[in-house]
Amino acid sequence: MKKFFKIFLGIVFLILLVLTFVYLWSKGRPEKVVYTTVNPTIDTIRQYVIATGKIEPRDEVLIKPQISGIISDIRCEAGDRVNIGDVIATVKVIPELGSLNSAESRVTVAKLSLEQQRKEFDRTETLYQKGVVSQEEYEQGQTNLSKAEEEMQNAQDALEIVKNGIAKRYADLSNTQIRSTITGMILDVPVKVGNSVIQANTFNDGTTIASVADMGDMLFQGKVDETDVGKLKVGMPVVLTIGAMQGTVLEAELEYISPKAVEENGVIMFEVKAAARIPESTFVRAGYSANASIVIESREGVMVLPENTLQFEEGVPCVYVLTSPEGSDEQTFEKRNVEVGLSDGINIEILSGVNENDKVRSLQVQNF
Repeated sequence: MKKFFKIFLGIVFLILLVLTFVYLWSKGRPEKVVYTTVNPTIDTIRQYVIATGKIEPRDEVLIKPQISGIISDIRCEAGDRVNIGDVIATVKVIPELGSLNSAESRVTVAKLSLEQQRKEFDRTETLYQKGVVSQEEYEQGQTNLSKAEEEMQNAQDALEIVKNGIAKRYADLSNTQIRSTITGMILDVPVKVGNSVIQANTFNDGTTIASVADMGDMLFQGKVDETDVGKLKVGMPVVLTIGAMQGTVLEAELEYISPKAVEENGVIMFEVKAAARIPESTFVRAGYSANASIVIESREGVMVLPENTLQFEEGVPCVYVLTSPEGSDEQTFEKRNVEVGLSDGINIEILSGVNENDKVRSLQVQNF
């Protein structure tokens, strides 16, 4: 029994010894590394300067009243489209007591004067028909009567203007009707019926009744860092990406670069503007935040590789090209120096050193 037990222990020891040897041998072997490979492709590569900002209408007009008073009617709301001359709101005039008394007194005086001139003209006309007065006196009487009638009309107009803001005979030109001065969309109506409004004049900006803008003519307004502004030129193409409109990309053209910097949180920035080309089927709201990718250089139909395939050895760019057959147990690579061109931060232009059929080493994927 003891002999059998000793034999068993010996076998177990040998097995453990073999397993230990195999483990140590496998640990001591160099790891097998497998790399993914990519082929150079023909593509378009662009280099960008990124600006952050927002989309705004080129022209936003603030509609203000020409008379002071109280809003009696509002006919439009934000989002409505209006044409030049469309009525947006109506202002009711609140007469000033002193002006009202003065206008009423003028009407009374004009009325008395008109009655007097009519009596005198009737008398002159009778005498003229009898040949008692001359033609000159008769015509003078006509003139005096016409002046009195005109003064009466003017006095009545003045009274109506004080009371209502417009004379009846000029109703089509009423200042009480606040009209749009451009064709576009109403962005905001900051007043309500019953609000008091003040007319615009030399000393006062006046109350804004509405803001109107042409939503078909939009601008990107943003800022770029001082390190990038020197690369920009008016007329460069711009690609706009709007965060609130996922999947929508708009084309634009750079049309303004500020000659003066502004400082934001210790960083020197320059304002830029780009005219957006908005399709008729697309509606862009005023104030959307956006990123502008300003294309400072573009190459079409060039050979490109992902930047992660590129290495620099002693300052010289190079890649490693697969030389072993695909599917073989061991991968072998050949180092090739390459000449590079434009980079967009993801892909880089390859001017020489590889061709489209080469398989270039990329990321390490697995160890064996």
